[in-house]
Parts: sequence; structure tokens; C-alpha cells
Amino acid sequence: MSTVAMGLFAIGMVTMIGAGLVLLVKAFQTSVLWGLGYIFVPFVSLIFVILHWQDTKKPFLYLLAGAVVFAIGAALGGTGAVELAPT
Repeated sequence: MSTVAMGLFAIGMVTMIGAGLVLLVKAFQTSVLWGLGYIFVPFVSLIFVILHWQDTKKPFLYLLAGAVVFAIGAALGGTGAVELAPT
């Protein structure tokens, strides 16, 4: 895996973790039930973001941007394994 791919992979991962934690804190600040639902119930996080869009817009967009950077890093890193495969 190239250095650029690993860097993009790491930056994307850190961005997604940070934005996810901010969204989790916002859910718990709204209500303990929102926070617990955010952790344990599928799709409650998406419903929370939609219902509280004004408060969650910025961290959600950071989360999406981190996912894009993460995917680019993963795609660039995955190409190295194909090139090194024996023929």
C-alpha cells in the first residue's frame, strides 16, 4: 500500500470517527433515548440526522467527506496488491 493511499485511508478514518462522535454527543444532548437509540437501533442515527438537520448538518457532511476520502484511499491501496501478484 502506497504512502498516499495509507494517508488518505487514515485521514478518512479519523474524520469519520470524529464526526461520528460529534453526532453521538449531539444525540445524547438531545435526549438519553436518542443517544441510546443512536447506538443500538439500526437507522435511528439517520432518522436523528434528518429530524435535527440544522444541528447535525455540518458533522454529517464531514462524515460523508471522510467516507469519500477513506474509499479513495482504500481503492488506491487495493491496486498495489494486484500489481504485486505473481503471474
